[in-house]
Amino acid sequence: MSSLDRRRFLGTSLGGLAAGLSLGHFSFDSAVFGEEAVSNTDRTNPAAAGFAPDTLFLSMQKDPTSSIAIQWVGPESTADETIQYATLENPVWQIGKTITRPYTDTDLKVHRCELSGLKAGTEYRFSIGKSVKSYRFRTMPAKATDTIQFVSGGDCGIDQHAINTNILAAKQEPYFALIAGDLAYDNGKSPDTFTKFLKNYSQNMIDVEGRLIPMLTCIGNHEVNGGYKTKRSDSPQYLGLFDHFYAEKTYGVVDIGDYLSVVLLDTDHIEPIGGEQTDWLRRTLSDRQERPHLIAVNHVPAYPSYRPSEGVNGKTGTGEEQRRHWSPLFERYNVDVVLEHHDHTFKRSHPLVNGMKDKNGVLYLGDGSWGKLRIPKTPEDRPYLAVVSAAYHMTVHRLEGEQRFHMAIEESGKVADVCMTTNKRPARRG
Repeated sequence: MSSLDRRRFLGTSLGGLAAGLSLGHFSFDSAVFGEEAVSNTDRTNPAAAGFAPDTLFLSMQKDPTSSIAIQWVGPESTADETIQYATLENPVWQIGKTITRPYTDTDLKVHRCELSGLKAGTEYRFSIGKSVKSYRFRTMPAKATDTIQFVSGGDCGIDQHAINTNILAAKQEPYFALIAGDLAYDNGKSPDTFTKFLKNYSQNMIDVEGRLIPMLTCIGNHEVNGGYKTKRSDSPQYLGLFDHFYAEKTYGVVDIGDYLSVVLLDTDHIEPIGGEQTDWLRRTLSDRQERPHLIAVNHVPAYPSYRPSEGVNGKTGTGEEQRRHWSPLFERYNVDVVLEHHDHTFKRSHPLVNGMKDKNGVLYLGDGSWGKLRIPKTPEDRPYLAVVSAAYHMTVHRLEGEQRFHMAIEESGKVADVCMTTNKRPARRG
């Protein structure tokens, strides 16, 4: 990992936004970002828009170069809820079937339509039932021949700070948003809270072209009733929405085209860190050594920026089990970056091997302040930390060839940090 001059970074192709950036702040004027995103609703006849759920969002289950899941939470309906979809260029409409399942502890249902066989790197539009209101999305490219950009963060909640970060994230025109735990703070027992999170996401996570931004997630302590060492039934809202990906285990991997693998882990909320999950992680990382981009994601940080890393009074230190079981695998298999959260700060570690600074080590980025905030410890207190700040933020990740650029942006638009990671695994053959 090496630092990258901000001017050089911002002068390149960050999603076409370089013209709106100074060394420290974004400019949000319409000359840069355009008009507010609008749907294709018939404005001359608002009633004709028909059904338009206020919790509508996209999620990933399989390779998002060819699939997407359309979901919303709402009452059970006898109306037509099939999904009609087509590419923007060739409006030959196809039909997708919507299924419903209970939204636990409510009278509502989770409505889901999983689309597959889509064309890679293509823009689509869809509508629900007979509604004339339509929505847009795009699939991921099959090959990483152009710049690919996504955003990440964690610890959102439902207040204004989380909404502000949603808006900022959407303006980056990401292919997807990776939210790594503590989405709504429903604690496995407040469906109204989770529904509010979905409403905020649905309203604000739309890019400047009017495209819905898919959500990719992993589980955190505030997704479950009890926080740690619980069971699947203790996470009714989260797993009610994301069981299509976490069907059996609350960890998994998303392989995107032939260029990116995102490994999503459970930091002892439902699945133990050691044992089966660690064995799975070893196989998963070993099998993906020829991927140009290999990213691991977890909620509780291996290298915390706020909570104590060492145990006190007989309690295990924050991240201690990950450092024992997972960090050696991240180092052995040259994971490009570990995205972790939970502490409600911004942090970037030094590249680390066995907790010590090493130019060939693994970078840990976080620490979960999409909508929650604490004052971090200093690098003097925690020598493994390179940069910290107390700011609501999300991170923009840009993939270029076999390099990755990571830019942390605060709620105000200020650039908190920029760095670069380079693939250290063997070059791909063929």
